[in-house]
Amino acid sequence: MQQIYGNTTGLSPHAVRLLERIYRRKVPLDHVATPELVKSLAEASHVTGRQVGALVHRSGEIDYVIVGDATKLMLPDIGRLRAAEGRFRALRLVHTHLYNEQLTRDDIVDLVRLRLDLVAAIQLSPEGEAKTIDLAYNTPPSPVAEGEDPRNGLPYRRVGPLPVGRIDIHFGELISALEDEFARRSRIFTHAKDGRAILVHVAEKSKQGAYAEAEDSLRELAELSRTAGVEVVDNVVQLREKIDPRLVVGKGKLDDIVLRAAELDAATLVFDRNLTPSQASAISKHADLKVIDRTQLILDIFAQRAESADGKLQVELAQLKYALPRLALKDDSLSRLTGGIGGRGPGETKLEIGRRRAKERVSFLEAQLKKLSRQREQRRRKRARKDVPIVSIVGYTNAGKSTLLNTLTGSDTIAENKLFATLDTRSRRIRFPEEREVIITDTVGFIRELPKDLFAAFRATFEEAADADLILHVVDASDPAHDQHIATTEELLGELGLSSIPRILVFNKIDLIEKGEARRLLFGNKSAVLVSATNRETTRALLATIADRLKDRWEQARTVPAYDVDEDEAQAGEGEAADAAPVEPESSLTTLAELTADKRYRRTTLRV
Repeated sequence: MQQIYGNTTGLSPHAVRLLERIYRRKVPLDHVATPELVKSLAEASHVTGRQVGALVHRSGEIDYVIVGDATKLMLPDIGRLRAAEGRFRALRLVHTHLYNEQLTRDDIVDLVRLRLDLVAAIQLSPEGEAKTIDLAYNTPPSPVAEGEDPRNGLPYRRVGPLPVGRIDIHFGELISALEDEFARRSRIFTHAKDGRAILVHVAEKSKQGAYAEAEDSLRELAELSRTAGVEVVDNVVQLREKIDPRLVVGKGKLDDIVLRAAELDAATLVFDRNLTPSQASAISKHADLKVIDRTQLILDIFAQRAESADGKLQVELAQLKYALPRLALKDDSLSRLTGGIGGRGPGETKLEIGRRRAKERVSFLEAQLKKLSRQREQRRRKRARKDVPIVSIVGYTNAGKSTLLNTLTGSDTIAENKLFATLDTRSRRIRFPEEREVIITDTVGFIRELPKDLFAAFRATFEEAADADLILHVVDASDPAHDQHIATTEELLGELGLSSIPRILVFNKIDLIEKGEARRLLFGNKSAVLVSATNRETTRALLATIADRLKDRWEQARTVPAYDVDEDEAQAGEGEAADAAPVEPESSLTTLAELTADKRYRRTTLRV
């Protein structure tokens, strides 16, 4: 007895026999549907008063017979897509429409989302006779010319309605040609290393400034995606009365996004919010696309860019804490009992084993991070005994903190026009006139809605700033959302307990804004300093301000004697300050001195 899928409630024995008889039909590869199959579907649909469909395999066998209701058909889980690039599902859907309807939007979404070979709808007369057939199949996206809207083309083609029995399409040749073209186009379209993605922003209408916030937030999400290696092909914004608790955007909008993804050959949806495990799972199942939320995207960037052992441990810890509640939704096999030798008896599910091992790894990583934190604390105490003031550079990600450190100290730490280019603290020494020295430390950038687990994991990294005598709060003056960036940074500094440390507001990238805008920045923040971190000459005022703020601190210390590098500190690596013998200052009063050649330290001499 063959299984009937879908809405089988209330079917008469006669109707069940008619539905089971459909499995006996065979469809040659050169036909979309045979007259016998069309007749069987029409008869079963007329008797049941419901839509009836068959998923036909390319071998000619009927794999699934599905019955719906009067207006729609719910397809069963038909498994994963074939692995080969550009391939379809090797299944075509042939089904009936009771009210002389042509292909509906749901039919098209199923075609595109499930990558079916073809979808055909048979229009029935009131007497239950098949009159016409309407069909559609997937078509590959075309390369977009420069300046052309990438949404011009549809990801499918419709044919018909045609009279039943007069379909002159050779199905096998059509599908073979389409798959070859899809495989060829997919190689052309994939530019970014991690593929193409659509960004999705959802917010409530009642929220004040929702439209402006959506624009700023999507711009930041696009930068995060670019840093992660994803090519952004489109943005989708939806403002709702209330966020859908299951699919976030609602079924209709999600269907539109699925079609848009097919048009643009995008395989990933990046949501500009944090999704619950159940939401991510539901969206992924409905869209049949990879679904990433904001936290997962940031974690991926951190995983790519972490260099030090400390940074890698912190990222792994945050990823495990993020993944733990999602283990049960990763794979159905995780819920099955293990079997065989060692698996008999009361047993333990694969899911429980996975969770236990993940929790053991979390405990191990937390212990390792505490150990590394104690080592950093010891190094900071040694540095404090030498009585050298510490200046920490903090600010929003990609504000130019690393570039400023390089310009002030003549160092060559990594500085890129990407978000989170710096994940490890880096310290360099700088000497002012009269043998006065300062350690300047670069830190990880902040970002709005920083993932809780990631913030907790990297909290130890910000301990460098906790011992600072002065904080340089660097802001990208060219970013339209710089006011929000300032507020976010101030809020995070408060959470870290650093609000009481004196700080200087530094507006960076002034070369990218108008002079009038620069004056407005100073009018609102009279004590702020304007710099362009790529131009050394613009940092004179900042150096003078630093010297003025640290004057009392230097007076307390009086003088800073020369000393040798401590063995522990010399082995601290790239992220720690190193020391060496003093460097004679240059006679110039306006420029930075050349970096010394000794590889064991980096020190710059200044004249302000």
